[in-house]
Amino acid sequence: MSRKLTRGRLLAAGAVGAGVALGGVGVERLAAGDGEKAAEPIPFHGERQAGIVTPAQDRLHFAAFDVVTSSKSELRGLMRGWTEAASRMSRGEPVGETEQRLAPPIDTGEAAGLSPARLTVTFGFGPTLFDRFGLERSRPPALVELPLFAGDELDPERSGGDIAVQACADDPQVAFHAVRNLARIGRGAVVMRWSQLGFGRTSSTSRAQETPRNLMGFKDGTNNIKLEDGQALAEHVWVPANADPRWLRGGTYMVARRIRMLIEVWDRASLDDQEQTIGRRKASGAPFGREDEFDPVSLSRMPVDAHIRLAAPRANGDRRILRRGRSFTDGMDAELGQLDAGLFFISYQNDPASFVELQQRLAASDALNEYIKHTGSALFACPPGARPGGYVGETLLG
Repeated sequence: MSRKLTRGRLLAAGAVGAGVALGGVGVERLAAGDGEKAAEPIPFHGERQAGIVTPAQDRLHFAAFDVVTSSKSELRGLMRGWTEAASRMSRGEPVGETEQRLAPPIDTGEAAGLSPARLTVTFGFGPTLFDRFGLERSRPPALVELPLFAGDELDPERSGGDIAVQACADDPQVAFHAVRNLARIGRGAVVMRWSQLGFGRTSSTSRAQETPRNLMGFKDGTNNIKLEDGQALAEHVWVPANADPRWLRGGTYMVARRIRMLIEVWDRASLDDQEQTIGRRKASGAPFGREDEFDPVSLSRMPVDAHIRLAAPRANGDRRILRRGRSFTDGMDAELGQLDAGLFFISYQNDPASFVELQQRLAASDALNEYIKHTGSALFACPPGARPGGYVGETLLG
């Protein structure tokens, strides 16, 4: 783990761990805590896509693309090319070598000399993709545009998309490099619809990670599903092996929501108001009436509109989601002169209804609504992982 691996060094390729249930990687290798960053790359190939139960990295570059080609063969070639490039980049290799000095470099080069930084690249397909290419009958019934929730102020230029790319890494330049090179490879077949940079994970996805804090200063994602929770993952995250359509078996659904925090308003609220809004103590993260962050939550001790009371699985038919969001800051709101910052929420679940019902409940009654507004929204179906020699989406595109 102490040996530094650079992007110029070839490593044992994606055959390592291929087919292992946790995205091609064993729990022992994935459970690197905050104080010990895993030096070894995260294998791209496996039964599941990496970047879902992988211990959350520090940085995110998320991008949604619209497909502009009308050829299913070109779409298939795009996913083949993206899979190969993502696999190479996750191993710390350039996407390709330039043989002609008079031609532009195949790889853009900004990640040369950097470690792989635990890069993962995860792909998902949006509902609008299935209106073309003869894929209408392959669209899962649950894959529809998310409804407009109470209080939403969605920007259409930050919502939707045919294909999602989630690049996560412990180095922002490595994550940026991944999306930049995929966009370049896809030129002529796709155009980027919108993107979002994220920093500072807002949940832990392994028991080896400490619970982080969001931009409101509270610990976030205390009771998130962890990669070690195999039964919970099977029940709430992975699409069952007997589900239809067949191509999505072993995959999952990704929800992406851009949630702007009204930072200046929040900062004027008293500590008591802040804690009453969330339902936890700000310093310790403990729920009301408890001492430790991980102590059981007593819903009866919470204000009726406290965030964690309304979001608790017990209040939502015991449905759970796997959260994997990041904080963001996009400069200033020129009109109001306020910070444009907040939470880029990402969740994975095997039924989008789990998120929809939760968000409807929160949108109707959550005290936190006074301090946030949702400005972007998208839903994607994430196919299972790719075998070596195959590509992500092969189960759908053939």
